[in-house]
Amino acid sequence: MRTEREKMLAGELYDPLDAELARLRIRARDLIADLNATREADESVRRRVLRELLGSGGDTVWLQPPFYCDYGGNIHLGEKVYFNFNCVLLDVCEIRIGARTLIGPAVQIYAATHPLDAELRKTREFGKPVTIGSDVWIGGGAIICPGATIGDRTVIGAGSVVTGHIPAGVIAVGNPCRVVREVS
Repeated sequence: MRTEREKMLAGELYDPLDAELARLRIRARDLIADLNATREADESVRRRVLRELLGSGGDTVWLQPPFYCDYGGNIHLGEKVYFNFNCVLLDVCEIRIGARTLIGPAVQIYAATHPLDAELRKTREFGKPVTIGSDVWIGGGAIICPGATIGDRTVIGAGSVVTGHIPAGVIAVGNPCRVVREVS
């Protein structure tokens, strides 16, 4: 029989109150509290916490606290990803972000979602993985929804809501986010 964690990572309905998942969230929140309590001069402490928190990429990510996530271990980063202040990543499924991607302040990336049926929603949730390419720039306050994909070298305008697929090499803005032109 599959564990609730295995179901969660597969994007299937799972019980978010499962003891293993609760333990993993508590671990992540303790690490996040340590991270968010650091000062600028505490770079070695930040690096240690990020290596422990993230699934991959903790060695080269540059992250401005505060930062928040559900589990951390489902976040995979390429080289030299940058997060500005106050980002939130709900990583119930994998969130993959390519190298040299810039994430503006208060960006929210959601792999978590909920059933539409109210009865089912009382005890179950599920997720859809999010994939963001390399050399992407996501403007401040953007929201990346469950299952969204963003291609390499794309620019997402501030405040945009990405609900689906945005191709590589374009500028996309709005709610819902739409391509307005190619990057020149």
